[in-house]
Amino acid sequence: MRAIDRKLLRDAWHYRSQLGVIATVVTCGIALFVTLRSMNGYLRGSRDRYYREYRFADVFAPLKRAPLGAARVAQASVGVRAVEARLTFDVTLDVPGLVEPAIGRLVSVPVPRRPGLNELHLQRGRWPERHLAEVIASGAFARANRLSLGDSLGAVMHGRWQWLRIVGIAISPEYVYEIGSAGIFPDNRRFGVLWMSYDALADAFDMRGAFNHLSLALAPGASERGVMDSIDRLLAPYGGFGAFGRRTHVSAAFLEGEIEETQITSVFLPGIFLGVTAFLLHLVLSRLIGTQREQIATLKAFGYSNISIGAHYLELALVPVVLGCSLGTALGLWLAELLATVYAQFYQFPSVEFVPDWRIVWAAVAVGVAAGLLGALGSVRRSVRLPPAEAMRPEAPTRFRAGLLESLRAFQRLGPATRVVARNMQRRPGKVLLSALGLAFAVGMVVTVLAMYDAIDLMKEVQFFRVSREDARVTFESPRRAAAVAQLAQLPGVLSAEPLRVVPVRLQFRQRRYQTTIIALSERGELRRIIDEHGSEHRAPRAGLLVSQLLARVLAVRPGDLVIVDVLEGKRERRLLPVAGTVAELLGTAAYMDAAALGDLLGDGDVVSGAFLSIDPRVADAVYGRLKRLPAVAGVEVREAALRGFERTIAESFSISLFTMMLFACVIAFGIVYNGARVALSERGRELASLRVLGFTRQEVTTMLLGEQAILTMLAIPMGFAIAYGLCSLLSWRFESELFRFPVVVNVQSYLIGAVVVIASGLLSGLAVRGRVRRLDLVAVLKTRE
Repeated sequence: MRAIDRKLLRDAWHYRSQLGVIATVVTCGIALFVTLRSMNGYLRGSRDRYYREYRFADVFAPLKRAPLGAARVAQASVGVRAVEARLTFDVTLDVPGLVEPAIGRLVSVPVPRRPGLNELHLQRGRWPERHLAEVIASGAFARANRLSLGDSLGAVMHGRWQWLRIVGIAISPEYVYEIGSAGIFPDNRRFGVLWMSYDALADAFDMRGAFNHLSLALAPGASERGVMDSIDRLLAPYGGFGAFGRRTHVSAAFLEGEIEETQITSVFLPGIFLGVTAFLLHLVLSRLIGTQREQIATLKAFGYSNISIGAHYLELALVPVVLGCSLGTALGLWLAELLATVYAQFYQFPSVEFVPDWRIVWAAVAVGVAAGLLGALGSVRRSVRLPPAEAMRPEAPTRFRAGLLESLRAFQRLGPATRVVARNMQRRPGKVLLSALGLAFAVGMVVTVLAMYDAIDLMKEVQFFRVSREDARVTFESPRRAAAVAQLAQLPGVLSAEPLRVVPVRLQFRQRRYQTTIIALSERGELRRIIDEHGSEHRAPRAGLLVSQLLARVLAVRPGDLVIVDVLEGKRERRLLPVAGTVAELLGTAAYMDAAALGDLLGDGDVVSGAFLSIDPRVADAVYGRLKRLPAVAGVEVREAALRGFERTIAESFSISLFTMMLFACVIAFGIVYNGARVALSERGRELASLRVLGFTRQEVTTMLLGEQAILTMLAIPMGFAIAYGLCSLLSWRFESELFRFPVVVNVQSYLIGAVVVIASGLLSGLAVRGRVRRLDLVAVLKTRE
């Protein structure tokens, strides 16, 4: 082994604690990169394969009723490759073991089975018979309610009670993310998809020879917008509600949002860790090269070239990087396999198998090595530039002059140890700022992760306790007069009932258009309110539309702009309405209007789509039992159940990743604080030893060293708070979608925890460094190197 290689091993062992911390930070960064990039590839690949193999449609067109002949006309339209005409109805279900009513979406399937769009992946059981009340239940719904083959469900179908027998369990690419029409988060206990033969479903709803939902696959190169316009014109006489593409399909949109989220975080978060790696390597190698000037000169005198010496220090920098890459890759693949299992169940993919993408692994290693080399490059460049004669001399001492502090009378009253700390920081402002900035990023990372929990808590608080204050939301099978709400209010156990009207519309402003709903609320309503992210209440306007800021951004409208409103029900009229205002809602892209004003505008008076109910909790079970069998009720959504579904969704989809990021953020905090203290000890070893010889106690010397680290930590905390708020704003902007957005909110508790984590890291580092100060070899440190 060459002498320079033995030196490499000795240096690595001597700096093992500092290099070990760097390796730990690299492990976290590489693990995050491998995990998140693998999940991005897993989700994207699983989705594309699932959609392709099971022929997921490109365009969807719901309508009231059309003859099957209209589907044949749609098939002949330009740009259409295939069509699937179906029946779909939402019904109220009575599920065994479930007190509240559930909502079942009945979807027709051809019998006998034939290839088509949105095919089912049959997991167990068989295909239903043509004229029997047999259904295939969605896998998530069956699993959540512990349903098995042969079990029966009660359903109100077109005003008649009927038992449905489960003969199969399946999943579909159309319902990868299984939620109801008005939902945001899945509740698999209370919403499920049931596939039934076309003939049996048509007989139950008197739809023989007709359909009310059209799925279309586009020909290669076809214009989605052009096909949707053509289909809308075709289905307009049949009560079409407006065609829409995959981008606004609820299930596909949520999955796409998850893919984009992993795409962003797989670059953003590992980048911070690897940036910290470069920072720490720069600190360690700068000090190491500064203490080895004579050794560098000796190596040059013995004939080692600049390239050989530079390669030696780069190899030392790569020791923790290579170790961290190895451990991080193994940890990342393990976490990716764990998350793949969660994602496969959450998004209901046919296969849960996770196959590592070794291109991601090699990319992670390349990025880690690049970060390490980048951090070491500046220090190594200085080492190879040193001429041997200059390197043989110790580094010239810094010239110090009296500064501003010395002129202050209060400074003279400080103790010697405190004055030494203050002078040292005053004379090296650049280093102080750089060290404080590193600590600030540690604070910022911890607070940013905690702020994601704060944002989720705020979304829950606003949506389920301020916006939705009803106990249950009832949806009617078809629009009815307001007297239906009064009838619900008379049910035993119902404390109050408020009307709800939801009108499907297409909004257009200039060249932009968007399909959504106008939610009409009563002026005196208290059960359903419009609340923004700051907790302020807004009232539905009597003139014009109040639109969410997400919708305003999609349409590029501002208050005062006139938008074209195409009503997609009833007489299907077109109106021109002003934007009365915008509201910073956290969920959805709805528009609001006063119920009476909307009735006057459309000329249909007091028509309602459903009702909000306040229910006596003592008799809630009895009320839900009555609602299950009311023929006019198409669905009942229970707020408490939706809240539990929200919390369960967050627990499944966020907890693992957020906990991991929190743990890694704490590692960053400790790594920066510990390395800063160790570098300070290495740089000031001779100074501290000299002070010990001059009579200063161990306690005073330790105070000089760690006091500076304590001040740096205190300076870094407010800087970290500012960095955290900036990172939260960036994440909120990047994660914003048409379905929801994360609010920029950081609770005081999160700031305090972030500060405590960094202070605790400082205390632990101080204990470790304090022991080294006590063991300081005065004779060895004071030996002259000349």
